[in-house]
Amino acid sequence: MTLLNSVLGAFAAVPTIEWVAAGLALGYLGFAIRQSAWCWAFAVVSALLYLVVFARAGLVMQAALQVFYVGMSVYGWRSWRGSASTAPRAVSRWTARRHALAWAVIAVFALVNGWVITRGASSWVPYLDAAIAWGSVLTTWMVARKVLENWLYWVVLDLAAALLAAWQGLAATALLFLLYTALALRGYWQWGRDARVAVAH
Repeated sequence: MTLLNSVLGAFAAVPTIEWVAAGLALGYLGFAIRQSAWCWAFAVVSALLYLVVFARAGLVMQAALQVFYVGMSVYGWRSWRGSASTAPRAVSRWTARRHALAWAVIAVFALVNGWVITRGASSWVPYLDAAIAWGSVLTTWMVARKVLENWLYWVVLDLAAALLAAWQGLAATALLFLLYTALALRGYWQWGRDARVAVAH
């Protein structure tokens, strides 16, 4: 009962803004799985709320990431809907070489960014924060471009983000990222089933 009471107490202490941000983020993911451009509208509002949440928690890179999300949401909306002269974007795939390059770039940026934040201090949190942030930058761009493997990237990033959020005392956000992990697997299956996938060049 002590553990249960602790868990319930942690969720009871979650501020309303975090619950609303988490709910909107789930709405974004639900629409994204269905390949509906409306996911980007949910993403904008959720990102603005999470900007406040992460700033209060001292997660600098996660807070800065929300500004990027807002910009990418505008791009994603236009990319997914198409225009009078262009068709809506179709799902594509990346080559193994492109994935290897992507992860190498994420690793380099995360190490440099983490070192700048810590200034030599022995803490793993800024490095994980930076890795999630830079990984999310790339993966959000992959979503906007409808690259199928974005969902597998999110599985890794969401598990890492759940760990980081829990460590920082963000209970609702940690739960959200665990749900994200399961939904990302669903998204990968759904996109792969519903779309004819062509290798991106």
